[in-house]
Amino acid sequence: MAQRPPRVVAELGRPETPEETAARKAENSRNHRQRQTVKNLVLALGATLLLVLVIVLIVPRSDAPIEPDIDVAGVAQQAQVAVDDPLAVPELPEGWRSNAAEIRTSAADGVTAWYVGYLTPSDEYVGMYQGVEANPTWVAGLLSRTLATGTTTIDGIEYTVYDNRESSDDVGNARYALTTEAGGTVFVLLGTASEAEFTTLASALTPTIEAQN
Repeated sequence: MAQRPPRVVAELGRPETPEETAARKAENSRNHRQRQTVKNLVLALGATLLLVLVIVLIVPRSDAPIEPDIDVAGVAQQAQVAVDDPLAVPELPEGWRSNAAEIRTSAADGVTAWYVGYLTPSDEYVGMYQGVEANPTWVAGLLSRTLATGTTTIDGIEYTVYDNRESSDDVGNARYALTTEAGGTVFVLLGTASEAEFTTLASALTPTIEAQN
C-alpha cells in the first residue's frame, strides 16, 4: 500500500513536519479534554441545581413565626431563686409571644433585673424590665438617657412616659417607654409597639405591681 503523503497545511503552504503533526494532535487532544471538562462541570451544576429545587419543593413549610416562643412562667420559676421579689409573669392575650426571658445584671450599676422580650400581635417589640433595687442611672441607661415627655395612668398606676418616636436621635429600642416604681422595684417597658400594645402589657403587670406596693 502506498504511503499517504504528508498533510499540507494551508497556513504554511507546505506539508507539516512530524514534529508539527505531533504538536497539532497534542493540541487537539488538550482542547478536547478541556471541552469535556467544561461539559462535565455544566452537567454537574445542572444536577446540583435540580437537587436543590427538589429539596425546596418537598420540604414542608409553615407560616408559623420563626421566633421562639419562650415559656416565661417556666423560666421565671427557675430564676426566682436569684431574686427575692416575685418575678412578673404577665398573662397576655393570644398573639403575644416571648423571644427571651432571663435575669440580667448590669455591670455598670450592679442592678439585677428580670427581663422578658415580647413580640406583639403586630410583630413589634416590647421589652419588660423588672429592676430590683434599681437606681436612676440604670433606668437612664435603658432609655438611652432620653427625657420624660409626660405621665399616664393605667389601672390606677401612674407611669412616666418617654415618647421618642418623632426623634431623629439614635435611641435604640427606646422609641417609646413607660416606667413606674413599686416598693424598691422599678418596671421599665420599652420598644417599638403602639401605645395600645404598651397599655395591654402594663395592664397585665398590674397584679404584680400592686402586690409590691
